[in-house]
Amino acid sequence: MKITAAMVKELRTATGAGVLDAKKALEASDGDFDKAADLLREKGAARAAKRVGREASEGVIEVYEHPGNRVGVMLELNCETDFVARNEQFLQLAHDLALHVAAMSPQYLKAEDVPSEELDREVAVLRAQAIAEGKPEEIADKIVAGRIKKFYSEFCLLDQPYVKDDKFTIQDLITNAISVTGENIKIRRFIRYELGETL
Repeated sequence: MKITAAMVKELRTATGAGVLDAKKALEASDGDFDKAADLLREKGAARAAKRVGREASEGVIEVYEHPGNRVGVMLELNCETDFVARNEQFLQLAHDLALHVAAMSPQYLKAEDVPSEELDREVAVLRAQAIAEGKPEEIADKIVAGRIKKFYSEFCLLDQPYVKDDKFTIQDLITNAISVTGENIKIRRFIRYELGETL
């Protein structure tokens, strides 16, 4: 199939990939847009993995105030250079992440941040539920594993489906941003306030 400039442009717009990468992905997938996008996402994940250990001390603190002034979020998003920190796409990512935190109210950044006591308590409750449903013990353990994954996707920011497009997790957004900018990007911390919540 002949790869046109319009096809390359459409793929670049959707993925943020470079011209050559978009063209190669379209050629490798015989012009199939979805397959090409998947190839670019895989390639981006590989690139992102190489950059994860690099120091990221530049960035922005994004402050988001939900209309009505009832919810506010502060989020620190880091990158490697001031040049990327001033980039419009990076600033938009910071804004989108803060908006997501306001909407989805995550409790932790990543699964490893969940205190072991809370995780143990959750596992015990889920296991008891599965047994009460009449599931055999070996099946109950598999059910608990699946439900713990769901727990992470509800309470851990990086595991949550993105509020604007639930086909992607927040980790997918970060990985894509790393592949586009060529720099390590990470959410360092966030806090969400809601008017009247108990302390």
